[in-house]
Amino acid sequence: MRVLVVEDDPVIGTSLHKGFVEAGHDCAWVKSAEQARAQVLSQQFDVLVLDQLLPGQTGLELLRDVRAQGIATPAILLTALDSIEDRVAGLNAGADDYVVKPFALVELLARIEAVCRRFSQRPALATTVGDLTLDLATRRVQRGGCEIELTPTEFSILELFLRFAGQVVTRKMLCEHLWEFDWEGTTNVLDVHMNRLRRKLERAGGEPLIHTIRGRGYALRAV
Repeated sequence: MRVLVVEDDPVIGTSLHKGFVEAGHDCAWVKSAEQARAQVLSQQFDVLVLDQLLPGQTGLELLRDVRAQGIATPAILLTALDSIEDRVAGLNAGADDYVVKPFALVELLARIEAVCRRFSQRPALATTVGDLTLDLATRRVQRGGCEIELTPTEFSILELFLRFAGQVVTRKMLCEHLWEFDWEGTTNVLDVHMNRLRRKLERAGGEPLIHTIRGRGYALRAV
């Protein structure tokens, strides 16, 4: 596995680089967002490990830029900020997981393995249901030839629906896909994202694609 570590702290960076190499991974280590951007755009990695508080540009800003360039490589944010708001901001910026400092290397390695397994199970780079197309490489969504602008969270929801096209996707599946925790209970945050996504898809024309399955969840299918 090829890992890119972006960490300006020499102690943490050295420790991570040594730990990944000893675990059998090919690891590159850079200390700034500028160096990281050059690496990501010129080479291929299996996972990015980003410190959130980088000099010049934060890990969040770097991640947004990388995603805007169409780079879908799994990314894990490392940070000392552990509020719910910070976690949500990281995930909405395009992170696949969020690890709070201090952390154990064995846990980080396990999270990397889990993120890469999920990534390998994602749909093909371009997936189509009816007149709806999602391109993972460019992160573009079109319906009937009309471009649809989605937030990172809306894109993640649609990606999960396309992975299980025609099958029931439960609220629990959606919450765990978005926020990386064992969700128990109710939340209206998911409803807000779902309503916005539905409106955007329907404004692009055609019949509704996301259908509510009473008592079970939702399903994406062309009528």
